[in-house]
Amino acid sequence: MSVDKIFIKSFLNNFEEESFSVKLWDEEEIKVGQGEPLFKVTLNKPIPKKELLSSATLAFGEAYMDGNLEVEGDFLTMLNTVLKYKSKFPTDFKGLPKIFSNLTSQKKQKEEVSYHYDLGNDFYSLWLDETMSYSCGYFKNENDSLYDAQMNKIHHLLKKLNLNEGQSLLDIGCGWGSLLIEAAKNYKVKGLGITLSEEQYKKFKSRIKEENLQDYLDVKLMDYRELEKSGLSFDRVVSVGMLEHVGRPNYDLFMRNVSKVLKKEGIFVLHYISGLIESEGDAWMRKYIFPGGVIPSLREIISLSADYKFYTIDIESLRMHYMKTLLKWAENFENNIDKVREMFDERFVRMWTMYLYSCAACFNTGVIDLHQIVFTNGVNNSNPLTRDYLYK
Repeated sequence: MSVDKIFIKSFLNNFEEESFSVKLWDEEEIKVGQGEPLFKVTLNKPIPKKELLSSATLAFGEAYMDGNLEVEGDFLTMLNTVLKYKSKFPTDFKGLPKIFSNLTSQKKQKEEVSYHYDLGNDFYSLWLDETMSYSCGYFKNENDSLYDAQMNKIHHLLKKLNLNEGQSLLDIGCGWGSLLIEAAKNYKVKGLGITLSEEQYKKFKSRIKEENLQDYLDVKLMDYRELEKSGLSFDRVVSVGMLEHVGRPNYDLFMRNVSKVLKKEGIFVLHYISGLIESEGDAWMRKYIFPGGVIPSLREIISLSADYKFYTIDIESLRMHYMKTLLKWAENFENNIDKVREMFDERFVRMWTMYLYSCAACFNTGVIDLHQIVFTNGVNNSNPLTRDYLYK
């Protein structure tokens, strides 16, 4: 028996509480667990032991992208089953220096952001909703559409900002601008969005003109590190799904830059994917989806906030909302898969299928979470005493 086969069989012992089957490249079929198998995984080629020890998720992810790993049965069920045991997947962080680089220069981070977000507005518009919101939705009802959930999310965040007409609002990592557009329309605030993505900048710029909001909104190609010396100041700051790109060495720098532009008693709402504990991240995700991406834990952000006299007044988890959002995206992606294939090759299609469904499974199994935190810059006694205002 080959070393690779011995190691695969040993690795499968991690899942003995589940029930599925694995067909190996030599036609041998292994039954895992008891009861009727929920799904079947076929490995058409051996996965070398060395690759599995380097990073199991990277090895299996690449095998799926290359068509060497196939799944019979429900793909999401498979991912929900195996990702419950993600902590048992080996990763040699030191042995993958290019993937787990700690380089966080402005140039490097712009390249990393552009890698993901500049795939093209035509691509993202195939599976995002009309708002072009690329972050967790908020499902008030089980039957909410993706558009409903994204609009719910936007207005949930705007309520947490407790906006008043004439105030100023900064959106760090503004995406395609939907939050600021709604803020200007509903609260008559003056807003600035900053992004590193050329594609997002161009789209948001055109949307401002289309909505005739030039007197209220602007967007800049700008790094958050430029805020400290910008001379700008705002009554409110919001950041949605951007902190994950900052990198652990720069969390303190990020918080400092926010503190420099947020007025005293101002409100800062931070929305980001979080981890239960600190981690360097997943090798497959960092190599193929979000280069340089690191997920902060809740506790490290709360700890840092105190250094800048940010008072934490509200924390909310939207973990299950993100699972539902990702499944909506995956459904749209599959419904438009022929159009995606006209833009990209089959390996890319399989990669993004894995990305959307594996993220949904990671939220479902608690591998990752989504938190919204409301801070005030110093003491602010004017906020409502209860959370009732969020649900009116």
